[in-house]
Amino acid sequence: MDSSGRDEPLVSVIMIFFDVDTTFFQEAIESVRHQTYDRWELLLVDDGSSNGSTDVALRYARKHPDRVRYLEHEGHENRGMSAARNVGMRNATGKYIALLDADDLWLPQKLAKQVGILEAQPEAGMVYGSSCEWHSWTGNPEHALHDRGRQLGVEPDTLVSPPQLVTLFLRREAETPGTCSALMRRELVDDVGGFEESFPGLYEDQAFFYKVCLEVPVFVESGCWDRYRKHPDSACLVAEADGRYDPHQPHSSQAIFLNWLVTYLAGRNVDDPQIRRALREALRPYRRLA
Repeated sequence: MDSSGRDEPLVSVIMIFFDVDTTFFQEAIESVRHQTYDRWELLLVDDGSSNGSTDVALRYARKHPDRVRYLEHEGHENRGMSAARNVGMRNATGKYIALLDADDLWLPQKLAKQVGILEAQPEAGMVYGSSCEWHSWTGNPEHALHDRGRQLGVEPDTLVSPPQLVTLFLRREAETPGTCSALMRRELVDDVGGFEESFPGLYEDQAFFYKVCLEVPVFVESGCWDRYRKHPDSACLVAEADGRYDPHQPHSSQAIFLNWLVTYLAGRNVDDPQIRRALREALRPYRRLA
């Protein structure tokens, strides 16, 4: 490898945004620019923003045209998170793909650590670690008490064969990866068909990661290289406020996701007995309510 790092594999970083807080947005972009791993391209996908975030993205793309690209839907439409991520994936040129939402952050070692893992683990289609659910970004010491890492559910630094993780997700013995915690091979994204555009917001990440974990071995690492910012305008907290999402109780968005999963598994001829039992248990509250 020469001093410029040109022989290292390229990582395509996909960052979607829709009317995001411009301070958060710039912090997210800067966390990519400050990676110790230098071989990346950043695709900023505008999902129809009407605030200053479009100007922020265009400014970075003009200033760094060799590394940063601005993308949008035709007519500057708002089509949802899944469609926006798929735009980024279709335009990505890297060997690896990483996702970072526009209100979250990476630590500087994120790409270096995870590229190293996938280069050393050729059987793994994806690597992820425990996202830090980050309340302390406010600077309030009381908020720091609520910072936590997501539950992995397996021994860290382990290559997990499919479909073990899906069973653990359904049993709530593991949490699905945070989008900002994962790095995956480009061909895997193509093989699973990208994100499900029938999920414009809630559960769009879970549908994607379930598909991945059904398809290939996944390396679950011990590192935590991201900060998943918890704030009142985040998609999950907005959905909690308007009743579409509840992390502790049955809710309509989860029922839609689980019924999608039933159909997806049937279409893929997946008939694993542990998944079948776990899915039946996950659906039980909704059958009582029917």
